[in-house]
Amino acid sequence: MDNKHSNDKPCGESKPVTSIPIQLATVCLENGQRGVFIGLPLVNDKAPDRTNLVDDIWFSNIQEVPAQMALGELISLVQSQLCQCLNSIQ
Repeated sequence: MDNKHSNDKPCGESKPVTSIPIQLATVCLENGQRGVFIGLPLVNDKAPDRTNLVDDIWFSNIQEVPAQMALGELISLVQSQLCQCLNSIQ
């Protein structure tokens, strides 16, 4: 029996891993509900606390994305939304 997968790479041989930096933000409401949000890194662990103060927070409308969307595609979508938002703030 041949020890290869359908992509003709020998078993055990893997592709190099590409990483994407993300950061989780947990929001706790007064009513006890919590939400965890995944996004681009905003707060640097190495920066002094005074540079990490939150000035404002807002939420977009709920958006539907394909269930099979890859993380890289989702991050690209978030980055494009962030660029549009920053361009519209005056």
